[in-house]
Order: sequence, then structure tokens, then C-alpha cells
Amino acid sequence: MTPRTLRDQAELFRRLHQGPAILVLPNAWDVASARVLEQAGFPALATSSAGVAWALGYADGERITRGEMLEMVARIAARVRVPLTADMEAGYGPGPEAAAETARGVIAAGAVGLNLEDGTNEGRLVDVALHVERIHAVREAGRAAGVPLVINARTDAFELPALPPAQRFAEAVRRANAYRAAGADCLFVPHVGDAETIGRLAREIAGPLNVIAGPGAPSIPELERLGVRRASLGPRLIQGTLGLLARAARELREQGTYATLADLVVPFAELQRLLGPTP
Repeated sequence: MTPRTLRDQAELFRRLHQGPAILVLPNAWDVASARVLEQAGFPALATSSAGVAWALGYADGERITRGEMLEMVARIAARVRVPLTADMEAGYGPGPEAAAETARGVIAAGAVGLNLEDGTNEGRLVDVALHVERIHAVREAGRAAGVPLVINARTDAFELPALPPAQRFAEAVRRANAYRAAGADCLFVPHVGDAETIGRLAREIAGPLNVIAGPGAPSIPELERLGVRRASLGPRLIQGTLGLLARAARELREQGTYATLADLVVPFAELQRLLGPTP
């Protein structure tokens, strides 16, 4: 895509966060999953960093390289028409320049947004001031390229076992509001699923709130009622897909039957059309 086309897609994607309806973003992990999700009618798509990593034989948590992640993002972006945002984990490096390099790679791959998280594989959070610098660096990289990337700033404050729950909430709000002030478009607070906490987060965070939807979380209409502006699925779709595969495989091995697949097999010709020539 040209920078102008990407700029238009970025502006469209940003507007989708402003309503009137909640933005539901399913997460793809390869071209086939992305095309199926686009065909279902979603106005934008996201990638799942865990899903891409698993599909390529890695565990989650930046064990995949930036280049490998971006290669999959580029493959997906080339085959869908709707705006695509990429989960780029913690930016593939500790400092602002690494975040800027990742942002430039996202634009080159054809995506118009990215997730940038403040958690580490060591179970701690990076300093707020450093993450603010990284957000600034991503924003500047987008400005220089003429593509106003939609930044989804993620805080893993609810994954800090050393903090009691009340302090985790306060830390999540503190960090999310700092990231919003730094230029983030949306604030992503995963690891929280109860309606009361989600509603409080939506009221106390001064910007669009993104939470994880799926089993164990409130329904999409309930999340919308609570004030959530963006609901993504994270790795839930690939987890469900692999769960289905495991169930079908057990049935096949143990019983030699196919009941698990009976109503789910997509016709071969339909998949050929869906994944045929580049749109």
C-alpha cells in the first residue's frame, strides 16, 4: 500500500474506536485465519502475537524475532482489505529506538496500528517514564512515515503477583493514563475479566479501554454497556481452534470416527475462493 492509503486506513481505524458501537477485534495468526475473519464481516483485524509465535513453532513472549513476526504481519496485510493492527509485544528491544524500529517495520508490513506492552518475561513492568518514551518514539516514527499509527498501549499491572489486587488496579490506571497523555490512542488492560473491575477501569482511564473478550469475560453487549471501547480476543481463537483439533484427533485415534468435524468442515472450493488470487 502507498503511504496515503495506509494513512487513510489508520484514520479509519482510529475512528472505529470512537463508536458508536464497541470495536470487536478478532485476532488472526496467519492468512487463512485472517481471511475467514474478514469474510465474517469485521471492520478491522488484529494479529495475535502468541498465535503467530505458536504457528511458527515458538513459545509466546518475544521468542520469535521481530523479522519473523513482521513477515507474518506483511503476509496478512497483503491479503485483507480492512485495517490491520499488529501485536508487537514489548517492541523487540528495551529502548525507544527499538520501539521506533518496530513501528517502522509495522508500517512497511502494511499494518496501521500496533500493541506495545510494558510487561517483561521476568514478571515485572518497565518504568513508566521509559514506556512513555517508547510511545513517543512510535508516534514520531509514524509521523515521519506519514502514517498516524494507532497505538494500543498495554499495561500488565494485573499480572504483578507482588501487588495486592487494589494496588494492581491503581497501578493499571496510573500507567494507562500516563500512556494516554503520552499519545496512546487506546489503553489495553488484559488479565481482568470481572464486570465490576472492568467498569471501574472504563470510568477511571481517560481514553478508550481495550480488554480481552472470550470465555470467562462478560459478553460483548455487556462490555459495551460497561464503557469498553475495544474488545480483542488475544489468543482465544487459536486456542479454541487447537482445542478443536485436539478433540478431533482424539476421536479419530480412539474411535475412528469424525463426529467432531461433521458440521465444521469448510468446503474445499470455498477455501480455494477465499485464499485464491490476491484481492
